[in-house]
Amino acid sequence: MSTYLRCARAFADLVAAIPPDRWDGPALGNWSVRTLVGHTGRSFDTVITYASDAEPDVVNTPTARDYYLTLTADDGPLGSGSDSSGIDARAVAAGSALGDDPTSAIVDKIADATRVLASQSAQRRVEVIFGLTMPLDEYLRTRVFELVVHSIDLSRAIGVAHALPPDAVSDMAQLAVSIAASSGKAESVLLALTGRATLPIGFSVV
Repeated sequence: MSTYLRCARAFADLVAAIPPDRWDGPALGNWSVRTLVGHTGRSFDTVITYASDAEPDVVNTPTARDYYLTLTADDGPLGSGSDSSGIDARAVAAGSALGDDPTSAIVDKIADATRVLASQSAQRRVEVIFGLTMPLDEYLRTRVFELVVHSIDLSRAIGVAHALPPDAVSDMAQLAVSIAASSGKAESVLLALTGRATLPIGFSVV
């Protein structure tokens, strides 16, 4: 849980550094800075909700890697043929919901998540999206992935250095490679990492 909360604080510090005139500027694809922050902030909402819900009896998704592999499989809910418009709509709505003081809104979300997690066991089971059930600590790893990747996105968009924990960035890089290796993309990644080829345009593991 500590890694999740450290990344949350690093994200909050980055949000606090967003220049006032950049909130409506471009950030990631067709998302504005506000939309990106809103989308990332939803990771706190889901942690609060799932950790507060009744505990499921069994685990059907043991690890963060399994979570992403299930969601992004060709026939999965976020697979190659899925419609991303719902994600975009939720991100825009989440950004708007941050209101006139988005920095304070993010800080409040983190405080709420911290309070909820303080009473939870890392091995507590949680039911997340699409009926997946997993240990809380592994679900938090998926949220660390979101926080790390989107903090880097935000840092690049606003030109402000992030202060993410280096161990978290390293762990998420290893998770991304593991997802790639388990989804038939190992050779492409290996060739790219050894300087023998570049990754195809649009290549992604999530």
